[in-house]
Amino acid sequence: MSNLSGRDHDRFDIFGVRISAINLDDAVETVEQWIRKDNRNYVCVTGVHGLMESRRDERLREVHNRAGLVTPDGMPLVWVSRLLGNRRTERVCGRDLMRKLTAVSVLHGYRQFYYGGAEGVAERLKQALTTAHPGLDVAGLLCPPFRQLAREEDDAVVDAINAARPHIVWVGLSTPKQERWMAGHLGRIDTPVMIGVGAAFDFLAGTQPEAPRWMQRCGLEWLFRLCSEPRRLWRRYAYIVLGFAFLAVGELVRRAVLSSFGAFGLRPLPRSQSRLAPHQTTPPKA
Repeated sequence: MSNLSGRDHDRFDIFGVRISAINLDDAVETVEQWIRKDNRNYVCVTGVHGLMESRRDERLREVHNRAGLVTPDGMPLVWVSRLLGNRRTERVCGRDLMRKLTAVSVLHGYRQFYYGGAEGVAERLKQALTTAHPGLDVAGLLCPPFRQLAREEDDAVVDAINAARPHIVWVGLSTPKQERWMAGHLGRIDTPVMIGVGAAFDFLAGTQPEAPRWMQRCGLEWLFRLCSEPRRLWRRYAYIVLGFAFLAVGELVRRAVLSSFGAFGLRPLPRSQSRLAPHQTTPPKA
């Protein structure tokens, strides 16, 4: 394992979002260090969907960049990271992080709290994980309604979580709601770490099927989910998959061009000088 702690780890930039260049062991060790030091942090488990939402929402982008970790959930992010020279980067998705930290929690007595999911999902999640990991301490769970909570309701949620004194609060509200919730409750929720894992609640509770591992490794999990829920997801994935592919290729080409200039000791002209002025047909003579 590495010696990562807090924000002391490499990040790479995609569309203004600084993704942590880490693997699963790095993420688990970092969370454990926060718990041991009683820090206050949150983790954004971010894939292409989160990136595309952040690209058009500056406040959401800031939420990601303030996080203690932004894990690369999705092979496209891993591939981009490796192309940028971060060879150690591996996929760190919500369900894998939840499985690993749950096993570690049994060994060290870390208390869990599950916040989110549809009605009954958090209870099924608790049953599944306590069955798979005897001795797991689940301090509490809440399934909030799918609407904006009134201030009094939100205060009651904060009080309930703090009364349970968890080490880890797992947040399954989907992107981008869960990221905003964690950022908005940092300092109010008295726990070392909040981790937004979205659909991991459903996968681990058994209410949604997981894509085969080979599809996950090939970056085709989106296709599996699209085939499972085509009417709900086709518009989202049409925008996300095609938009990300186009923008990512353009960004990599731009960086390659800039790198080529640097290799030859050249500096590209500022954008205002890189094209001829409208009235010029030839470059001005020296």
